[in-house]
Amino acid sequence: MIRVVVADDHPIVRSGIVGLLRGASDIEVVGEARDGAEAVRLVAELAPELVLMDLRMPVLDGVAATAQIVDAQSGTRVLILTTYESDELILGAIEAGAGGYLLKAAPQEEILAGVRAVATGETVLAPSIAAKLVQRVRADAAGTGAAASATVALSPRELEVLRLVAAGQSNPRIAAALFIGEATVKTHLQHVFEKLEVSDRTRAVTRAMELGLL
Repeated sequence: MIRVVVADDHPIVRSGIVGLLRGASDIEVVGEARDGAEAVRLVAELAPELVLMDLRMPVLDGVAATAQIVDAQSGTRVLILTTYESDELILGAIEAGAGGYLLKAAPQEEILAGVRAVATGETVLAPSIAAKLVQRVRADAAGTGAAASATVALSPRELEVLRLVAAGQSNPRIAAALFIGEATVKTHLQHVFEKLEVSDRTRAVTRAMELGLL
C-alpha cells in the first residue's frame, strides 16, 4: 500500500482528491492537511510514502512545506497537484525537491499513475509543465550552457537514459526501450547523478537542461 497525506486548503477539492485515491486498491489516505505546516507535522507523525501537495496554502505554502519535508530526509516523497503553472512556482517546487508536478485538471488515471510513480522514486511532470520547464531552463542557460557542458561528459548511453527519464519513462520502460536490464539502467543513472552532482532524477534532468545536454 502507498500511504498518502493529502494537503489542500480547499475542503471540497481535498475531499474529491481523497475520494479518488481511496478508490484505488493500492493507495491508502492516512492524513489530510489544510496547510503546509500541518502537512509537515503529519509527515513527521505518520511517515507516509507520499504527500500530494497543493501550492497556494495558508500558514506555509506548498514549496516551503516541500522543502522542509525533503530536508527532513524522512523518505517521504512529494507530488505537487495544483492549478498553478507559472514558471516561478514550477522551478520553486522542483528546486525544493518535489518528485513530480501535475495539474488538477489532469485525468484521474494520470493522477493515480503519478502517485504510484513518484512513490517509487520516479519523476512525473505534466506535459505543459515539462515544456515550460525546458523553455525556462534553456532561456536561463543561454550563453553559458555550451561552456558549462564542456565540463560534464555523459556517455551516449547515459544521455539516452537521461532523455527517457526527461520524457517521464520509468526504469522498466527505459530498460525495455534500450534492450538492457533494469539494473543497468540504475547503474547508468547513478553515473549520471555523480557526474552532474545531483541526488535525484528530477534535478538530474533540470541540471542537464541547464548545461545544454538535453
